[in-house]
Amino acid sequence: MPAARLLRTLKAWLRRGPRLPPELQAARDVIAAIDSGGLPLDTARINRIARELGLEVSPKAPVEETLGRLRAAVDRGLQNLAMQEAAKPKKGDRK
Repeated sequence: MPAARLLRTLKAWLRRGPRLPPELQAARDVIAAIDSGGLPLDTARINRIARELGLEVSPKAPVEETLGRLRAAVDRGLQNLAMQEAAKPKKGDRK
């Protein structure tokens, strides 16, 4: 049975997508939690995550505005990662 377990582990490892940068993953997790019905209770955390993504956030800005900007930043980050992955040379490609 160890061979079957190793094979399952390898298949799971190969199916994983590219790892996201930690700040992008944190923003994505917050947005997913809010979309699933959560409430953004900790505005300082949301502002910190937005700042880590390079957004300038006023402490007086409404949370809804910051979340909208955060969503746009996450979308841009995911698009940039997708373009970087598409630009990587694939095995067997000719130069």
